[in-house]
Amino acid sequence: MTTATRRLSPETTMAEVLEAYPSAKRALFNAYHIGGCHSCAYSPESSLREVCEAKGIMDLDAVVRTIEESQAADDKIQISPREVKALLDQKVAVKLLDVRSPEEASMAVIAGAALVTETLVREIMTSWPKETTIVLHCHSGMRSMDAASYLIGHGFTNVRSMSGGIDAWSREIDSSIPRY
Repeated sequence: MTTATRRLSPETTMAEVLEAYPSAKRALFNAYHIGGCHSCAYSPESSLREVCEAKGIMDLDAVVRTIEESQAADDKIQISPREVKALLDQKVAVKLLDVRSPEEASMAVIAGAALVTETLVREIMTSWPKETTIVLHCHSGMRSMDAASYLIGHGFTNVRSMSGGIDAWSREIDSSIPRY
């Protein structure tokens, strides 16, 4: 898990913010509509103060709290490849879902993982119990965090995102899975 230890200041650059707090991009967009589109974009060299001032946000302490709280929440959602392997080895009823594209899945796959399709999403949303144990993965762990957040936002209570994605799985668990 990534638990950031660096304290943010108004002069911290956005590049430094995103490096120390990977969840900041999603948190800033959700809370303040910062980043994500042309009208609210920012330069990596801009300071947190500059970005907030450009949006008319004067309470920088609230922005920093939002970033820190979001990272803490993301850290709780993440699960390491070793923890996922342990669940699978213990035969825990876990739905391992792959949120990568079909093209990526054609290059490398974790045995037992289901590729998320529109049809599967409909099934999940309409018929899976909200307490279903779900572990999502992508290539590096970012898209799966977005997908996990989406499911949690729709009431699922036992959703995790595999940190480092299939790339970490290949490095730490099964080196026979190609890295790309």
